[in-house]
Amino acid sequence: MGKPAQPKKVLLFIGTLFKDKEVYYRARQILEKFFGEIILESSPKQWNYSDYYTAELGSPILRRFMFFKNLISEGDIAQIKIQTNQIEEELSKDGKRTINLDPGYIGLAKLILATTKDYSHRIYLKDGIYAEVTLIFRDNSFRPYINTYRDYAEDEYIKLFNLARAIYKDLLLK
Repeated sequence: MGKPAQPKKVLLFIGTLFKDKEVYYRARQILEKFFGEIILESSPKQWNYSDYYTAELGSPILRRFMFFKNLISEGDIAQIKIQTNQIEEELSKDGKRTINLDPGYIGLAKLILATTKDYSHRIYLKDGIYAEVTLIFRDNSFRPYINTYRDYAEDEYIKLFNLARAIYKDLLLK
């Protein structure tokens, strides 16, 4: 019989979608207050994978990721998703979000995203929050699944997530 054990802490990241760079920097400042120092941040890149966010965020939409130095417990991701939803509400204008904040974490074997939307490949955590394995680490790199968002499967972002995982491995050794 297996014995329950505490998992290793994991590397928190937040994926963002936004139009206004000022909103991004306001959100970044709030997120740093909650989660601590950012140790890795992607450059802004135009995001054009769907029109889903255009009515709310406007266009062109930009994508950025930020990764945090303070490691978290895997079980914290549901509460973090609730916090990021509250930040989205605080930064909303005229009842519309100005930024989309998607928290997740990187462990040695996988990249997990938290969401409020249920689907066949998602597992319920608590308080209306689900989690999905978005990428798996195999053969020295992250690999997508059939349900992986297209941008997460892009080579540029796979390289970013691999770099974040390497930083995470170093943090585990400290």
